[in-house]
Formats: sequence, C-alpha cells, structure tokens
Amino acid sequence: MRKVVLIYGLLAGTIVGGMFPITVPFWRSGLITFDNGMWVGYTTMVIALSLVFFGIKSYRDNHLGGGITFGTAFKVGILITLIASLLYCIAWEICYTTIFPDFMEMAAKHTQEKMKSSGATELEMSKALADFQASAESYKNPFVRLAITFIEVFPVGLLITLLSATLLRKKDFLPVAS
Repeated sequence: MRKVVLIYGLLAGTIVGGMFPITVPFWRSGLITFDNGMWVGYTTMVIALSLVFFGIKSYRDNHLGGGITFGTAFKVGILITLIASLLYCIAWEICYTTIFPDFMEMAAKHTQEKMKSSGATELEMSKALADFQASAESYKNPFVRLAITFIEVFPVGLLITLLSATLLRKKDFLPVAS
C-alpha cells in the first residue's frame, strides 16, 4: 500500500502544487484574477486529486485481486489526499514567501475595488478593510497560513476519496481486464 500511496500522492501533490508557479505570469498579467482564479484552482485540485481514484483502483486491481473494502479504499485515498495536501501547502508557502509576498495586499485591493463597484458606503468599506487587515495579520503566522491552505485542498480530496471508495468497493465497477 505504501508504494501506491506514495506514487499517487506525490503525483497529485506535484500537479496541484505545481500550478502555483505555472500560473503566476497569468496572475501578474491579469488573465487570472481573484474572480476567476478560484475556478482555476479548484479545477486543478479536482484534476490532480482524481489520482486518488486511480490510486485506489491500482491498489485494488494489482494488490488485492480486484476486490477492496470501503475501509481499505478510504485509507488508501485519504493517505494519497494527505500527501497531496501537504505538497500543496509546501508549494503555496514557497510561492507566498518568494513570488507572491504581496498576495494579501492584492487581495485587499481587490476587495476594496469590488465593494466600491457594488456601491458600498465608505463606512462599509472601512469596516470590511479593518476585518480584512485583522485576517491579514493572522495570515502572517505560518501555522495559520498552513491551516487555511490545507483547508482549501483537503475537503476536495476527502470528497473524491469518499466517492472513489464507494464506487471501487464494487468488484463489477471497472473490473480488472482479463
């Protein structure tokens, strides 16, 4: 199990974490923004974490003779997810401290512009800015940043793990080719 988990976890983590440096030029040029960046990020997570399904299937077919319990499938999937999530966190930390040290300032500016264009009052904007600045201050703590970053990716992997374990526990679902 260890080999399957490591291979698929490292592959998924490399894909999901590797998107940070790949997309930086698109952020800097304005092609990716805070408005569409979430779609890019979560699409990448789903694609990368689809390797959870293939990891569970590989373990089922190549090590267990085509049958797997939900519990074993869940264990394989969640371990792949944990490795991928950890690599995602490491990649963000590297990008945040090297390429994107101005990320929170960019987010604050975006929030202000969005509020201004939606007709927010000065009082509403100043309150939102004060709240944002408190969050930004917390975000300076690497443990808080790690937790927030982990919470971005892990639930996606958890959902894919649950779905994959449910489907792949059935021997007749994508059976081993004879």
